[in-house]
Formats: sequence, C-alpha cells, structure tokens
Amino acid sequence: MRSLERHRDVGAYALGVLDEAEAFRFEDHLMECPSCAVQVTEFGPATRQLMLYRSATPRTVHPAAQPSPRMLDRLLTQVSARRRVGRRRMLLALAASVVLAVSAPAVTVMAGGDDGPRPLTVEATDERSGVWAQVRIEDRDWGSSVELRVKDAAGPRDCVLVGIGRDGSENVMTNWAVPRHDARPNTVPGGSAMRSDDIERYEVRSTEGETLVVLRPE
Repeated sequence: MRSLERHRDVGAYALGVLDEAEAFRFEDHLMECPSCAVQVTEFGPATRQLMLYRSATPRTVHPAAQPSPRMLDRLLTQVSARRRVGRRRMLLALAASVVLAVSAPAVTVMAGGDDGPRPLTVEATDERSGVWAQVRIEDRDWGSSVELRVKDAAGPRDCVLVGIGRDGSENVMTNWAVPRHDARPNTVPGGSAMRSDDIERYEVRSTEGETLVVLRPE
C-alpha cells in the first residue's frame, strides 16, 4: 500500500478498528513517520472516551443513540478549556467519538455537578518500581470520575489504572502510554461504573500484567 494511504489509516489504528494484518503493516509505517506518530497520540483522548462509554453505558442503550446538541456543546466547551487552540484536530476527533458513541446516560462522564460529597484523594509510591501515583476520585450518578497523576521514569510502556472492588471484581478506569525516560508527572482522566465506597484499592499496572504501585484509601 502506498505511503499516502498509510497516512489515512492513522485514525482507524488509534481507535483499534484495523484488522491484525493491517495494524501490523501500519506499525511498520509508524516507525518511519513522525507525523503519524503525533496523530496517534492526539487520538488518545478519543480512544479513552470510547472505553469509558463502553464501561459506563448499560447494555440496554441502543448503539446508535444520539447526544443532544446541548450535551455535545458542553463537552466541546470543557475540552477546549483544557487544550490549546492549536490542537483543533484532537477536538474534532473527540466530537466524532461523541456523535458515534455517547448516549444520554454516558455523556455525564464529562459533566459533573457541584453538589455532593467532596473528592477522595489517595497517593502512594512503590519502592521496588519507583512509580508514584495519586488518584483523585469523585462519585457521580453513574459511578465515579477519576483523575490520575503518575510519575514513571521506566518507560516506554503502556499502563492501566484498575479499580479493585470489595467483591474482588476489577474495572479498568483509564489507560495511557509512558514516554521513554520521562519522570515528569503525567495527568490522565478516567472513570468507572463503580463508586468510591465499592473500591477497596487502586492498582497501576503495565499492560503486560506487572503491578507497579498499589493505592489504598484510608
């Protein structure tokens, strides 16, 4: 396949919709194309929103359900407040993910009321791995929203934040990629269908299954 056609596969690759053979060929292209590597990173927020939708939306919600214009406008306003104007492509990707995937019950992943209990914050450092993490969790009507701050200088590697329920159940709350040899704090948004009272602990893990740090609320 020509290089130009490979450029066009960047969105499909980032959202995980390429088949195995196409994804393998695109990864070869990605190693030689800095422009596509940047665009894959910019699709990260859209990918996380789709994962949150999948975990927070009841199966009874029709997959073609549409958000109201007011909901879409509020989401775009919140995103634009966090990003620079120059990141317009990322905003368009987020808007597209909402139109395709977000229904009324799930759109509250990005919208929280001012009333209710105060957010819970817990942090920990693992002496073995050297990873430090802080989780800020706030209960919502649909479950809980999460803001994770993490320092990990042992990259590159892909990681996930997992909430472990008191009943032993596990729920992936967010995921991210750790840059190579970068110990600066990385802030990642996330969410879960579980509420804070239902969660016994939080674990930062590599996607290969290694537990990097455990956070236990007091």
